[in-house]
Amino acid sequence: MNTIPDKQAIIDAHERIKPYIHRTPVMTSESINSVAGCSVFFKCENLQNVGAFKARGAMNATLSLSAEERAKGVATHSSGNHAQALARAAKILGTRSYIVMPRTAPEIKKKGVIGYGGEIFECEPTLQARETTLKEVIKKTGATEIHPFNNYDVMTGQATAAKELFEEVNDLDYIIAPVGGGGLLSGISLATKFFSPKTIVLAGEPAGADDAFRSMQSGKIETSQANTIADGLLTSLGDKTFPIIRENVKEIITVTDQEIIDAMRIVWERLKLVVETSGTVPFAALLKAKEKLKGKRVGVIFSGGNVDLEKIGKLFAQG
Repeated sequence: MNTIPDKQAIIDAHERIKPYIHRTPVMTSESINSVAGCSVFFKCENLQNVGAFKARGAMNATLSLSAEERAKGVATHSSGNHAQALARAAKILGTRSYIVMPRTAPEIKKKGVIGYGGEIFECEPTLQARETTLKEVIKKTGATEIHPFNNYDVMTGQATAAKELFEEVNDLDYIIAPVGGGGLLSGISLATKFFSPKTIVLAGEPAGADDAFRSMQSGKIETSQANTIADGLLTSLGDKTFPIIRENVKEIITVTDQEIIDAMRIVWERLKLVVETSGTVPFAALLKAKEKLKGKRVGVIFSGGNVDLEKIGKLFAQG
């Protein structure tokens, strides 16, 4: 797809990927509603295949390729959930996946890619090294690049999470998603525009990687500082995601690492759900803006649940 997705594109994507994804549950908690001062509806993409919403976009983008393109395989650079999601999509559809990963990527994520049959090409942990290595891999293999977020088919797949939420919960006043590269947020904002136009879109972003917040202020894409425990949100916006976000997102709320930890503790203790730091950011943003959201009906996207338990234990101990 070479244009911004419309309503029909999201409907088509949802039908396309349904056989390969979970329709994740929407969960509520009276205890959390009391703390938040509003009615909160959590869309639990932490319970999605590969433990994150990324399964939606990777599958839709791979399914959207022509038979000839798909036969040559798919490729990307990613150190996280998109790497596993694309490898999974390729395995299901009977093709090859070539994943460029920085040598410093967590071993558990490398094992996940290998487990789905992906072929890993390691590089130095810089964006330039990733992009250069990926170009070499594509030249060698003829595979099609599936970018983690700056790809219209990917963001259309991510949009289906919000479509499902709106099908289950009526009359949401607000919906809040995390923002890193913007693939999820742009998709969520488009789904909201088409399926629940009265709902206001907000985003949560770590204060230590507030490039999206600064981009909204300056009107141009700012670079990420990348100093936060929310390691899934370190990427800057793309030239496809930023215009959509700028047009359809009302406000980006930044939260400190301590606010993320505090929100994550509430989620783990009261919802009994494992949600990663990045996935907890929108709930932290909700708590920070609770006066504005008082008495409202608010949807929150839990983007993922892939955690390093040793690191989480240390964070809780510090918090």
